Amino acid sequence: MEVRQYAENALTIYMGDDIDEEVNRRLVELKKKIESLDIAGLGEIVISYTSLIIYFDIFKTDAGTIEGKLRDINTDALLEGGFEYRVVEIPVCYGGEYGPDIENFEENGLSADEVIDMHSGKEYLVYMLGFMPGFPYLGGLDEKLHKARLETPRVRIPAGSVGIGGKQTGMYPFESPGGWNLLGRTPVPLYDPGRAEPILYQAGDRIVYRAIDEGEYEDIKAEIEAGRYEVKIESGSDG
Repeated sequence: MEVRQYAENALTIYMGDDIDEEVNRRLVELKKKIESLDIAGLGEIVISYTSLIIYFDIFKTDAGTIEGKLRDINTDALLEGGFEYRVVEIPVCYGGEYGPDIENFEENGLSADEVIDMHSGKEYLVYMLGFMPGFPYLGGLDEKLHKARLETPRVRIPAGSVGIGGKQTGMYPFESPGGWNLLGRTPVPLYDPGRAEPILYQAGDRIVYRAIDEGEYEDIKAEIEAGRYEVKIESGSDG
């Protein structure tokens, strides 16, 4: 564990150099451990690929106090026992107006149906959230689906769009410019301040995309508007 201070009200903790599942687990467990210490003035803790940032109120605590608490944490024991996470199912309508770039994967030797089969129905690890609230950077994408970002980014990408950028897949919670290859769209609001948890997932969780047709897309959208739809979230664990 390497600690650096780049801002008056924040500490950055590095837990490795490689983007991999074990580093992600260590960061997730370290965040839980820090939150359990009940440090006065502790603010948001943000996980990235290989580090986390601890924000704090400088009028209630200071970097030295937090570093002292961190030294008491046995990082070697972070992965002892099982690792618990959530599996969040996201329904996606692939292709057509929802996924205009799916045909481009013919360059990869794949038909649209093959892209859908390969992209849906498997668990993707949420490495981090970034770019905008609720935008997940997901690991576990099949190498055959790797595709460079568009040479000319779009000015407007609809909220709920699911895409691929390089070696990763992810989805846009809000309408936004962007250069990812769009495969489909979900009717589920990915960020909703009216929910108990505005964002449905966090670093360390898993996301599974379930392929749906346009009819089910509209049905789910109607259920959401009526306040009857519930996203399927299950518990998972390793170890």
